Amino acid sequence: MISSPNPRRIVVVGAGIFGVSSAVHLARLGLDVTIVNDGAPANGASGRSLSWLNAARRADTPYFRLRMAGIDRYRTLAATHPETGAWLRFDGGLTWDADNEAAQITSIWQLEQSIGYDALLLDPTEVAAVTPGVNASAITPQGAIFNPGEGWVDLPSLIDLLLNEFRARGGKLVQDAGRVRIAATGGRARGVVTAGGVPIEADAVLLAVGPATPAMLAEIGVHIPDATPISLLVKTKPIKTALRAVLNTPRVAVRPTPDGALVLDSAWSEEEVVVNPDGTCTVRDETVQGLLDEASTVLEGNPRLQLAGYGVGPKPIPGDGEPVLGAVEAVTGVHVAFSHSGATLGLIAGELLAREIASGNPHPMLSSFRVHRFA
Repeated sequence: MISSPNPRRIVVVGAGIFGVSSAVHLARLGLDVTIVNDGAPANGASGRSLSWLNAARRADTPYFRLRMAGIDRYRTLAATHPETGAWLRFDGGLTWDADNEAAQITSIWQLEQSIGYDALLLDPTEVAAVTPGVNASAITPQGAIFNPGEGWVDLPSLIDLLLNEFRARGGKLVQDAGRVRIAATGGRARGVVTAGGVPIEADAVLLAVGPATPAMLAEIGVHIPDATPISLLVKTKPIKTALRAVLNTPRVAVRPTPDGALVLDSAWSEEEVVVNPDGTCTVRDETVQGLLDEASTVLEGNPRLQLAGYGVGPKPIPGDGEPVLGAVEAVTGVHVAFSHSGATLGLIAGELLAREIASGNPHPMLSSFRVHRFA
């Protein structure tokens, strides 16, 4: 057992994809669930995520298998909710590396083939026939991997869909609660207290607060390593392009959006963001324009891309890069969801966490991701 059996009242802290997915699964199990959030739903990392659905570049590990299960749940969602077609797509992913000694495209393709992950190794001249909208001359001589089973999701649209069901099942959403704290006595969670001092009692608490997770756990004496960087997601104005796949290239990642625009990110542009002493971020115009220019380079016809806006803020990544999911053994009734792969794992993590919380029994697929591995 990992918690008290038969909990009735659950508080989920956070209204990003992990929190809302877990909450709706708990509501489906008949529990009394309250989501508490500091602001509107999807106002954190879920609102500025590239949201690439994939299990690429990983060996056959528990993390790989969990991501594959995550993709499976999205396919189920697409099959049962035709209305998701505008914001949940499986048009594949195309990846290539820089033209230097660090290029791993061939070895990655061989790895993916060996574990049954659908992957095609393409010469630049072959790409157009497989996935349109890509500038073949931008692809390095080593070629590119096309993964037909990959896709993307617009997380705010998904969260809105799930919240509609959550409310219909009697779930409660408390917005603008400020930064809450876990109320725990005698080594057991008793609920949470909002920033305004309002207590919300519960039998179990799920922390799904993204980059705030390590700090909130530290308040109850639980310490996990944190590798959270700053993310920058740039959105263009709508552009006519044949691109449907997600692109992961040496200088920019690109995916379409439901409204005909593109969203872009990269490692180098995130490194140029300045974090100010008060925690706010400054993004230089040159950084944004550089990202727009890099995206134009990899698109067929090198279209001129115009800025619509951008989101900037912390991107949750645990210290060892692996997800942190499940019960916190040191404090009974506290559970956590903290991972970089929020989009890919969003549905499956919510499902498995809800089962654990409701039953008190650990799920074997989460055994590698427990908090106690850092003890």
